Formats: sequence, C-alpha cells, structure tokens
Amino acid sequence: MDNRGQPGQKAGFLRSIVRHHPLTSFFVLATGLSWIAWTPYVMSKNGIGEEDFEFPKVLGTSQILGMLPGAYLGPILAAFIVTAVAEGRPGLRRWLGRLLKWRVNWKWYVLALIGVPVALILGGIPFAGVANMAVPPATVLVAIVPGLILQVLTTGIAEEPGWRDFALPLMQPRFGPLPGTLLLGVLWGIWHLPLFLTEWGGYPNVTWVDPVEFIISCIAISIVMTWVFNRTGESLPVAMLLHASVNNFLSIGWAFVFPTLGDSHQSSAHVVLLVFGLTALVLLVTTRGRLAYRPRAATEVPETGGARTGVTG
Repeated sequence: MDNRGQPGQKAGFLRSIVRHHPLTSFFVLATGLSWIAWTPYVMSKNGIGEEDFEFPKVLGTSQILGMLPGAYLGPILAAFIVTAVAEGRPGLRRWLGRLLKWRVNWKWYVLALIGVPVALILGGIPFAGVANMAVPPATVLVAIVPGLILQVLTTGIAEEPGWRDFALPLMQPRFGPLPGTLLLGVLWGIWHLPLFLTEWGGYPNVTWVDPVEFIISCIAISIVMTWVFNRTGESLPVAMLLHASVNNFLSIGWAFVFPTLGDSHQSSAHVVLLVFGLTALVLLVTTRGRLAYRPRAATEVPETGGARTGVTG
C-alpha cells in the first residue's frame, strides 16, 4: 500500500479544521499549549511537590521561569498560528494592526495607568479602613514604571494578542458583545486554573472558592476591557496597559498601601471582584449591554469560514 500521500492529507485536514473553526482551534491550542508547558511548574516544589525540583527565583519570583513560558506558548502563539492558517497574510496584518494601534485619545491611557490603581485603592478601603492605609515609600513609587513595562512585556504581550486581539473580534459578531464577552471571560479564567496549584495561586492555601471567584472576576474584567476595546477602535495597547496596570499595582503597591491586608491573595481578589464587578454593572446598564459595539457592514461567519470583521469605536 502506498502511504506517501498520508502526511499531506493529514496536514490538509488539520488546516481545514482550523480554517472552518478558528475560535475552537484557538481556545484548544491556547489552553493545551499553556497547560502542557505549566505541568513541570505544577509538579515542582513551587506547586504540589510531586517532583523533587524547584524553579529558581528571578526578580523575586518563580513565576518568570515557571509560569511565563507557558503563557507565551498559549494565547499569543495560538492566535498567530490560527490567523496564519485561516486568513494568511491579510489576517496577520489586521491582527498586528490592532497590536500597533496606539494612537488613541490620551484619556484612555490615563484611565489605564492612573484610573485603575485609584479604583483599586478605593475598593480596598472598605476592607482595610482609611486609618490602616499607608503612603508607599519612594522606592515603591520608583518601581511602578519599570514594573508596568515588565507587566506589559510579559502578561500583556503573552495574553492580550490572543484574548482581545484575536478572539474578541470574532466572538462579538458571532455571539453578540455581551454573550461573547461572558464566554471569553469564562474561558480566560479556565485557562488560569492549573496555576492555582502553584505559588501563583497561593497554593497550598487554596480552596474551591478561589478559582470560582477568579473566573467571576475575569468575566467582570472582560466586560470592562470589551468596552474599552470597542471605544478605542480596537486599540490593543490600551487593553494591554489596563491588564498590566491591575497586575502591577497588586504586585508592587498593594501590600504597602494596605499593610494590614498584606500579600493576602484573598483580600486583593475580593477587591478586584468588587471594583470590576461594580464597573461592569454600570457599563452594562449605561450601554444596555452593547458595550460600545457597532458591527461593520461585512459578512462574516467565524466558525464556518469567511472573512473576519471588526468593530468601530
């Protein structure tokens, strides 16, 4: 029997699946690649301790070597692969175009860089009390800018070209802005689940409530980020800065502003849920669930092939 054509047939079959089901292909690839890459981190002493090795700390944390490689192998790589296969160079140009769309009104940068930390501080007051707040030392304030740059180059670049740049423009026209965002938020939260078995998630002091609360927070944050993404005409830099600004304040400033709450994963998680949950509710009411989405006049059926459309601000 002549099997010489089989590899080419298999490759063609896989390309056909990706082209006809880009969203499904993306989420399967993004989750699968990251979870596989995170397995050593989960199994190590930084996780459940099944293997007798430990990831060394870089910049004071094991996450740089343990978590970051899996993040880079997930959403951004999956988005690149699926876009290249399903849409070719025109699709890649559109994908990269949103990544480089930084020319937006300066108010959006103020919202991401200053509004987010201020909102988180206000949200922390009910948990700590004004009397227990403190002014961070100068060293912390100096570290804010390089910390933000690091967060953009790590978390921002690794995740947002996938979640917001690739998936969201496909999900909004297919499911609608709110249902699409809710689904994206759930899948975004599920992607993080193995990390709750590591230092990232506070293991071993983790209960079932923590990942559930986290997924709900991902939904709330996604609602806010969808609105920002739509209002800025699909500017990914603003979305990345918003995401990075949350992580940066919680990593650098949180414990100093609220010393009585300290590095508690639970306290910061409650505040994130409170702040973004309330903001999401306000946006849902004021936009009537549309989240500033306005479809363009173009035909697009993401899961059955066809050209991809976008949104305008």
